[in-house]
Amino acid sequence: MFKNQPKGLIPAALSNMGERFGYYIMNAVLVLFLCSKFGLKEETSALVYSFFYAGIYILGLVGGVIADKSQNYKGTIIWGLIVMTLGYIVLAFPIFAEEGNMTWLLVLTCFALFLIAFGNGLFKGNLQAIVGQLYDDPRYSSQRDAGFQIFYVFINIGGVLAPFVAPMLRSWWLGENGLIYNAQLPALCHEYLSLTDSMDTQNLNNLYALISEVGGNASANISEFCTTYLKVFNTGIHYSFIASVAAMLISLCVFLSTKGMLPTPSKKEKTDTVQYTAEEKAAMAREIRQRMYALFAVLGIAIFFWFSFHQNGTSLSLFARDFVKTSSVSPEIWQALNPFYVIILTPFVMMIFSSLQRKGKEISTPRKIAIGMGLAGLAYLFLVIFSAVKGYPSADEFKLLPTATAEALKTGPWVLFVLYFFLTVAELFISPLGLSFVSKVAPKHLQGLCQGLWLGATAVGNLMLWIGPLIYNAYPIWVAWTVFLGVCAISMGVMYAMVGWLERVTNN
Repeated sequence: MFKNQPKGLIPAALSNMGERFGYYIMNAVLVLFLCSKFGLKEETSALVYSFFYAGIYILGLVGGVIADKSQNYKGTIIWGLIVMTLGYIVLAFPIFAEEGNMTWLLVLTCFALFLIAFGNGLFKGNLQAIVGQLYDDPRYSSQRDAGFQIFYVFINIGGVLAPFVAPMLRSWWLGENGLIYNAQLPALCHEYLSLTDSMDTQNLNNLYALISEVGGNASANISEFCTTYLKVFNTGIHYSFIASVAAMLISLCVFLSTKGMLPTPSKKEKTDTVQYTAEEKAAMAREIRQRMYALFAVLGIAIFFWFSFHQNGTSLSLFARDFVKTSSVSPEIWQALNPFYVIILTPFVMMIFSSLQRKGKEISTPRKIAIGMGLAGLAYLFLVIFSAVKGYPSADEFKLLPTATAEALKTGPWVLFVLYFFLTVAELFISPLGLSFVSKVAPKHLQGLCQGLWLGATAVGNLMLWIGPLIYNAYPIWVAWTVFLGVCAISMGVMYAMVGWLERVTNN
């Protein structure tokens, strides 16, 4: 697995683990946290989530431009880590949201999210560009796809651990205050505090039942209990961001101590004094145009993959909370399935690719991406069939059911294991290999920009994430999964239609 890999690969991957740790904490809790802290509707929280994650990736384009112009990739990466750390520090302060401070506290939270997104933009694409430059060395060029898959495994180690942090700290803090975790209770508490006497009767009955279940007294002051529960519940989540700060500082220390093992593009370019004729320049310009056309074609497919895949933080996270039995496992923890599968499955995927390569049947990177879109479609096909057979209504209708009825209709965790298995295999065919494809076709003087464009395509997909929760709440949930199934199937067809052309461009 590590044979014939450049020595700078592992330090680069370790530097990225802290960023992934913070990312997966945020990915697991953000929508649910905004709902529980500010009482926002799920569609509104999903919209904030969409803009935040779009910002993470679109600002990667800005970070790429800064690094390309300054030729100071490493300095840009260091500043990215520092800015992200500041954002997590702001989020770590447990200030309770109430009527008098709701507006400025929400603005402060959004500012912290911006700092994290901007820092990520300075960091993420440029580190990926440096990893790509490791494989410009002819000794390692044939190992580019394998190198990015190894890189992907390491950065997901932080992703396995992170989703456990917020639920663990939240449950610990609730326990310290004599309370028990319940996923449905924060929304009902916010509804009671805002409506009181005009609250829906069924929801009021559900609230009374859950108060007794978590250790409260349903016959006492309900407003006081709801306020206390929300304060304790959200304070525990704030504490998880302290862990994010620590992880970011560790990543900064790792990068500072190992940056000498990574390439410095500016030094290489100073020694490049080759002169070209007008014909050679025209030929190179044509080649660059072809490469950029190929890049944008793949970016178009990537938009729709991330639109479907990153539902793991919006509609799929809500599905885990609403329709899956989570009495013993918090819904955020299921986010660990994806990085866990990445770590477990990557060696097997690499073995298959290596075996095919040895037999002279190597699958090209564009073809792997097309296969990945098909696998993502299978994940949603499974959900469509399962949700239709179970007869699940829209999420809004489901929440109005009596607690006992809703619990009887919920499914077991096995559904999430199957779902994330297919989504993760799809990710392994697209995300690390997409990074490899970008580093392969990008002109040498535009490495940071092109990695930023890949992140920009991810941003466009993320801008549409709010559509998932909107359909999920308004229609029978199989309708939402059908939308993503259709997106993946169409993208797979388009990608297969372009495979021949993309293979010719990448082999030039």
